[in-house]
This record gives sequence, structure tokens and C-alpha cells, in this order.
Amino acid sequence: MSAHIDPVERATPGGAGDLAHGAHGADGAGHEHGHDDGHGNGHDHDHDPHAAHSHDDDGPGIALSATERSIVTRQIALALLAGGLLLLSMAWRYFAPGGAQLAEVLAGLSSLLVAGPVFTGAWYSLKSPSLHGVTDRLIALAMLAAWATGDMTTAALLPIVMTFGHALEERSVLGSQEAIRALGRLTSGNVRRVRTDGTIEEVAYEAIRAGDMVEVAAGSRIPADGLVRRGRSSVDNGPITGESLPLDVDEGAAVFGGALNLDGPLRIEVTHAGEHSALGKIIELLQRAEQVKPPITQVLERYMGGYLALVLLIAAIVWFASANASAMLAVIVAACPCALVLAAPSTAIAGIAVGARHGVLFRNAAFLDRIAEIDSLVIDKTGTLTHGELRVADVFAQPGVVRAEAVALAARLGAGSAHPVSRALTRYAALDASTASATSPTSSASATSATSATSATSATGHDATPFERTRELRGLGVVAETPDGTAVLGRAELLRDHVTALQPSPDSIDGPCVGLALNGKLLAWFGFADALRAEAAGALAELRELGLVRQTLLTGDRDAVARKVAAEVGIETVVSQALPHDKLDYVMHELEAGHHPLVVGDGLNDVLAIKAGATSIAMGERGIDIAVASADIVLLGDDLRRIPTCIRLGRRCRRTASINAAIGLLWTVEIMALAALGLLGAVWVAILHNVGTFIVIANAGRLLRIDEDSASKPSRDTHVNDAQTAAAPH
Repeated sequence: MSAHIDPVERATPGGAGDLAHGAHGADGAGHEHGHDDGHGNGHDHDHDPHAAHSHDDDGPGIALSATERSIVTRQIALALLAGGLLLLSMAWRYFAPGGAQLAEVLAGLSSLLVAGPVFTGAWYSLKSPSLHGVTDRLIALAMLAAWATGDMTTAALLPIVMTFGHALEERSVLGSQEAIRALGRLTSGNVRRVRTDGTIEEVAYEAIRAGDMVEVAAGSRIPADGLVRRGRSSVDNGPITGESLPLDVDEGAAVFGGALNLDGPLRIEVTHAGEHSALGKIIELLQRAEQVKPPITQVLERYMGGYLALVLLIAAIVWFASANASAMLAVIVAACPCALVLAAPSTAIAGIAVGARHGVLFRNAAFLDRIAEIDSLVIDKTGTLTHGELRVADVFAQPGVVRAEAVALAARLGAGSAHPVSRALTRYAALDASTASATSPTSSASATSATSATSATSATGHDATPFERTRELRGLGVVAETPDGTAVLGRAELLRDHVTALQPSPDSIDGPCVGLALNGKLLAWFGFADALRAEAAGALAELRELGLVRQTLLTGDRDAVARKVAAEVGIETVVSQALPHDKLDYVMHELEAGHHPLVVGDGLNDVLAIKAGATSIAMGERGIDIAVASADIVLLGDDLRRIPTCIRLGRRCRRTASINAAIGLLWTVEIMALAALGLLGAVWVAILHNVGTFIVIANAGRLLRIDEDSASKPSRDTHVNDAQTAAAPH
């Protein structure tokens, strides 16, 4: 009686179907971390949400096609008409006792009206076996038995009750359609695309591709994942990453499709559009979730032929033992396994939706079975525990040199270079200047010749303009002619050629180090490091509280650096200078030892380990495509506090799915037992059968109320703290 609109049966194995907002089935299998374009920038939000993307095509997906909607509407209309005839039959029997024959005729006509969909569904289920097909066949058999025994009222009531039960069931399960369509509406409408000549054209959001430049007005939705190329604004990433506070973005910042641009206009270069964007992937995963089946469901599907025969055998035994046709019919109806069919899909849909709300993107539903067994952690360092980019760790200004002026000069020397050290200095100088202006008065002028030489730079604050006469020496540094003389920024080897009696760099610098000199005099040494994420230590401590006490830092970096980071976050086991195959060997060794490691990484050298782990997590914001595509779970905002959130949610989902499967199985067995004993009639069994289905759906729906506390939710505080730490005086 499911009218073949069960999402489990309709979804394709790849889950590629209609993304409910205009992704036209482009193949994204090879890029499964894909992210949907969040289109909506610069467009009017009052348009028809379906105007740009119809859901009426019959392609696979979660949304009902036009044909399926027509079938459901016809079934409900027939059920209503049949119900009216059945009520008339009952009224005629009650008010006109002599008209029993006419009442039977009316009841028979009522049963015939709803018989068509029942027997059609049963016929199709013979060609495409499924658990819902078993339900169709059981109801058809129950109707035949009711007709054979002359019970026209039961023959009509059974399909009527089941029709309305399935209609409500579809509304409950496919209520996620509206959530998906709401996500799609975040990126619907027209997009303001910038032509190569700088003019603006409005195009449908389906037309934009990676590499396009789009303009997003304040108050509009960003249409796709991309990088800000012009403008500054605050962006609300809440629908995508779960961040509770707006994030300030400017040139070079990454943004997600579907996020709301709050303040100023932005020009964004599209990096991922359509089903390859973060929003598109969330929608695709919600569709795939409906294919999930618990082990008990898989067993029933494997032996559904035997299951049907067993049900008929039990019904026959009841008939011969009691000569009670009503009990026989009740047993057949009670055996319908609808609650079992919905046990896992309803849980997976709710779990993935909650995860997306907290910035955790579950790429498949394997976490329902595997996450509960995770007992250890294997985590990468660079880009995972750390930010994956050089940052200024120490500034050692020479005596008599104003630190802020040395920083400003160094940043200007590196402004024209793409070297990571130069970029780090530029970022640091900008943060240093903004912090100084907000917390302290203007520094007094220095009396030394060295600092007076830099006053031209500091007089106007942070100046990011490169000097005109600048030479970059590959692997050594930068030499520039400034109004105050020759300035040098680079390694000690370069400084020895320009500074007499060069003093060695401080011993406390254990990472990359560059010096700054002006007119042959050393001004400062700068030490660099890949800064630890502010939330790293707390996140790993929380994982230990969750039972992941066995933690390993697995990195290709130097042993001294790796052990320093491990000590800061509380990890005891360190494997350093590991190549990709070394990382794979370590994870395989953990598995062979009986452990179930959670592998967390972000880079190409982590891919083999990520693929081998019992469960794996990739850092989605900075992680490379192949690492993200290989992982089971992706952290959209690179906040390590989301890993404990993921563990808790996964365990809760697995527990809920198991409970739902048990409810579905026990409910079916219990109702069958009561029916076999003659304590429940077929109609009451049909009603209670649907009650069991709603209990399963309601139990899964409880997951939607999960809301991690602020300590586990992403926020902008981490970024602020990192920035303040980087800019703090040393």
C-alpha cells in the first residue's frame, strides 16, 4: 500500500538524484565531499521557490515526482470515497435492520474501490521485491481472505486504514523533503555574474560554474562556495557550519554557498558550485540517508520470500486451530514490517541534519554502525592540530629598536613576495597595527638612527605597498632600496653579506627564522611556527573523557616539533617523520591489534591512513579534495571541538537506530501474538501497526532536539583568540 513511493526503494545506489534545487544530476561521485552552491546572491527572495527548479521530473531522489504525487492523491481520494460508502453501509445496517443485504453490497463496493491500488502494489512487488512489497502482498491476501469469508467490512476497512496510515507515514518521513527544499531555497533565484569586461549579467544559479566571478549585495545569500576577491563584510554561516556568530570576511577569505552576506557588497570567485558545494553535499547526504537499512531489515529482505511463507503458515495454523477467520486476517496484517523499514532511514536523516547544523558533515551513514566502536585516535599535526600555515611566533628586536617599526618594515619588504614567510609577516603586521591602535597610544619616536630610518614607514601606520626597487633572492630573502637606505629581510646566509658582525639568532627559536637589517645594521630576528589551534588541547581532552584515551600524533614533521605539539595537547604517543605509507602501516597495525582508530587529517599524505581507519574525519575548510573525498566525516569549519560533537552524535544515532529496529521487530511480534490469540481484530491490528510506525518516527525525531552546548559548538571566539595571540608582543 505504499504506492511505490518509498524513498528507500526509489533512491538510486549512488544517491545522486535531484538535489531538490536544480542540480541536474551532474556526476559528483568522484568528488563526494562536494558542496552545493548556495545561490541566492543579489536576488529577490520573494520569488517562487520552485520557479527556477522544478521537482516534477521523475528522476530519482527524495522529492515525490508528479506521477507519484498523482498516485498518492488518487489513493487518498479513493480511500475517502470508500470510507464514505462504508459509513453509509454501517448506517444502513444500524438504521434499517431489514436492509442487511444492501449494507453488504455497499461494503463490498467500498472494498472494491480501494482494492485496485492494493493489488497493483502487490503485483509490482513481485517484480521488485522489497519489504514494502511484502506489506502490499500481505494486505492483498488479507482482503482475499476477507472476501472469501464474506467479511466485506473488514475487506474495506483494512486498505482504508493502511492508506491513511501510509499517507501520514510518508508525510512524516518525507517531511525531510521540506527541510531539503528549504535548504535549496537558500540558493535559488538569479545570480549577478561579473563578465570579463566588468559588466554584470543576471543568470540562473544553475548556470554558474567554478571560476565564475559573482557579485553579492548586502542582505543577499552567497550563491556558491568561493573566495572573496573584493570587498569586506560580515557573513552569517549559521545554516552551513552552525557558527552562532557572524564571521568577518575580506579579500582571500573562503565563504560557503547559502551563507547570508550581512553588511557590504562582495565579489566572489566561485570554487564549488551546484552539487559540489557544501550545501549541495548536505542535501545529497539527506537523500542517501533514506537508503540506510539496519541489519534486521537486511536479513528480512534477504529472506522475504521465506518470511511471507512463514506468515502464511502461522495464519493457516491460527485458522485451523481456532476456525477464527478474523484472527487469521489479523495475523496477516500484523506481519507487515513497515516500522522496521523506517527504523534506520529515519534515524540517519535526523542524525545527518543535526550534524550539518553543528558543522559536521557525515558523508555516509556508516557512522551509525561504526562510530560506537571507536576506541582510539590517530591525528595529523600540520593543518589538523595546527593551522597549517606559518605564523610569527617571536619578534626579537635589537636594543634601541622599536618593535612595531621593525615589524612594519619587514612586512613592507615582504609585501611583494608570495613566500609563506612574507605572507605571515604581512598578516602579523596588520594584526599588530590594529591591536596597537586599539590598545595603546602612538609609540614615541626613537632616538636611534636605526629606528628613525623606519619612521617613514610607521608614520602612516601599516603600509603594505612594496618598495619599488626590490629584489627577491630565491631561498634567501628580499633586498630593497628604501628612502632610508638598503633594507634586507632573509635568512642568516643573506644577512651575513649585508651586516657586519652579525649576531646569531636566539636559541629559543626552533622553527624557521629570518632577520631584518637596514644600512648594514641588524634590527630584529623573527621566529616562525605553525601555530597550534586554540581549541586543540580542550578538544583532545574531551575525547579522552569520551573513552578515546589511546591517542597518537602521526606526522611527517621533525620529531622535536612533533613532541612539542604533543606535549601541549596531552598526547603521549608520537610517530614523527612518517611518510604516507608509514602512516598507513601504523593505522593497519592498530587495526590488527584489535583497536578501532578514528583517523583525523587534512592532506595528501593522510589519504591512505584516512581510507584505512575504522572511521575517518577530514578538515573540510583547508583540507585537500582527495582527503575530504576519502573521509567518512568532514568538519566544515575546521573546529576541532566538533570531533567530540561528532562522536556523541554518532553514538546517539547508533543507539537510536538499534532501539528503533528493536521497537519495529518487537511491536510486530507482539501484535502478531495478540492477533493469533484472537485478542485483536484485523482493523485494530492495522491501527496499532501504524502506531508502531509513528513511535519509530517520533523516536528518531528526538535526535532533532539535540543542541550541543557552546563549548562544543563552533564560534568566532577561536579565530579571535588566535589573532590576538599572534599579535601579542613577545
